[in-house]
Amino acid sequence: MAEFQITGEYIELDKLLKAARLCGTGGEARIVISEGLVTVDGETELRLRRKIRPGMTVVYDGQTLTVR
Repeated sequence: MAEFQITGEYIELDKLLKAARLCGTGGEARIVISEGLVTVDGETELRLRRKIRPGMTVVYDGQTLTVR
């Protein structure tokens, strides 16, 4: 499990996947989200701009990311 530190109140899901290098581009991030391949706190997430706040856990492609 990896951790990702944010400086603001939240980061949008598509931007998080790109910033954490789970996806190579923002376009790729939007595709994997829209295909239902990403979970947030154990639930499939289809919203591209879902606000991810500290303490939330994102899973994609077998990789778990906790936001701090």
